Amino acid sequence: MSIDTVLAELKRGANEILIEDDLRERLKKGKKLRIKAGFDPTAPDLHLGHTVLIHKMKHFQDAGHDVIFLIGDFTATIGDPSGRNVTRKPLSREEVIANAKTYEAQIFKILDKKKTIVEFNSNWMGKQSAADLIALASQVTVARILEREDFSQRYQNGHAIALHELLYPVVQGYDSVALQADVELGGSDQKFNLLMGRELQRMYGQIPQVVMTMPLLEGLDGVRKMSKSYDNYIGIDEPAESMFGKLMSISDDLMWRYIELLSLKSLTEIQQWQKFVKDGGNPRDVKVDFAKEIVARFHFVEAANHAHEAFVARFREHQLPSDIEDIEITSGDETMMICNLLKEANLVPSTSEALRLIRQGGVRVDGERIEDGKHLVPSDTFHVYQVGKRRVARVKWRHN
Repeated sequence: MSIDTVLAELKRGANEILIEDDLRERLKKGKKLRIKAGFDPTAPDLHLGHTVLIHKMKHFQDAGHDVIFLIGDFTATIGDPSGRNVTRKPLSREEVIANAKTYEAQIFKILDKKKTIVEFNSNWMGKQSAADLIALASQVTVARILEREDFSQRYQNGHAIALHELLYPVVQGYDSVALQADVELGGSDQKFNLLMGRELQRMYGQIPQVVMTMPLLEGLDGVRKMSKSYDNYIGIDEPAESMFGKLMSISDDLMWRYIELLSLKSLTEIQQWQKFVKDGGNPRDVKVDFAKEIVARFHFVEAANHAHEAFVARFREHQLPSDIEDIEITSGDETMMICNLLKEANLVPSTSEALRLIRQGGVRVDGERIEDGKHLVPSDTFHVYQVGKRRVARVKWRHN
């Protein structure tokens, strides 16, 4: 493939590449690049949001480059301050080790184990003496660290910043020196830390790495980033049927975002999906193919097929009428609680009636029972809502 074609595949879904011309020049030389992405094992389980970086690593791996999955067992004991307005509680060594073991098992559902380099930053940082750490810290000024937006805001607002937090971006940056990284991948919230790696590599006489930032994947609500704390996540260890059902519940617009960041289909195949929908095809058919791809990746092809069949069977089981009414509603909000949506669509007389029916298990969306009366539905979605046995409608909700 041409350099332009390879580069287009590698940069797919990326927010920013610093510096893209440097990446192009390194690709032209034809040598294997060392691609680094770091993960602090702060929780035992990964969800699809975490895998955005891993999927990008897979793109580089498939292009023939060396990918380094760096487990930040040392940095996890500091606690990443990115996006925080309070000091993060450092994890114990025991918690870090336990979580790291689960990460090693889970990443190989995406990456090729034989071609993946797994490193732990305690291998070099754990051997540093106090004098070594002071020498490293002397490379960066406090003024430079306080340029970081979250540190700056905390300082201006009078919120405490612990001294060890200031060391986090320096230690992460040094990881790139230790690994001699050519490219470092990270979330958009990690940009400062990634650029610190470039600075330190330059100070240590290395060619500065290329930085590629990836977006934070929105959760099932289509608004907030995917997180267990928001209960809008899809865990990669979830049962196949649960994973398939959640993927089918995302909006038609959000589907393309998920495909761009998580699918391993080629750009040509994705463009064929887009053409299919543009020519009048049902987005649900694309969503089914994508959901089966993801479920098969974390389970098996047979599990994906079974999950699809079970989903269709559940949908048919409720004997939906063939002449379902189409309803369109508009709202200025980005999300709407399902009880409000049902009332706006005239499927219930009041929100209190909607809540009562939800508690009784009498409300389904695309065949899936809704159990949370505060369930948020994102705008610009199109789903089949069933209230009781007789009230059924396809509701299209547009944001105005």
